[in-house]
Amino acid sequence: MSAHRDFIPLSLCVLTVSDSRTLAEDSSGDYLVAAMAAAGHRLHARDLLPDDRYRLRAVVSAWIADAAVDGILVTGGTGFTGRDSTPEALRPLLDKDMPGFGELFRALSYEEIGTSSLQSRAFAGLANGTFVFALPGSTSACRTAWEKIIHAQLDARTGPCNLVNLRPRLKE
Repeated sequence: MSAHRDFIPLSLCVLTVSDSRTLAEDSSGDYLVAAMAAAGHRLHARDLLPDDRYRLRAVVSAWIADAAVDGILVTGGTGFTGRDSTPEALRPLLDKDMPGFGELFRALSYEEIGTSSLQSRAFAGLANGTFVFALPGSTSACRTAWEKIIHAQLDARTGPCNLVNLRPRLKE
């Protein structure tokens, strides 16, 4: 990290996609909220929804339209089963895809879970100047994504470049 830049706290939303959990049992969402707060970011909103692509789109669309929201972390629904619909729900909302995120996440996951990482459809992108990260539902996967990728990219002090310092130019 470079000392010549100041930290810029972001306003982030956390959405858990699950047919089987409640907020009281949401260890992945809890982890993301705690990790972003420890990093100095603010929680703008948090929700938990079942795997229903239209409800997911509605909530994420509202957050994308809110100028106060800088980023959205979605956990769950990125697997390969019939109910996993987060990519189908949210990719149509993206203005730009960030293919490097999914590629890097799966490479890092391979070190931890081997070839099972090919079942992950984790992705990221940009929608209306808002960063969107879609992560698997396991707490360990959220930890890998946050600690090894997202944390540094949402810190303006990370060099040589980071997503935060691109924010002024995202809607050009």
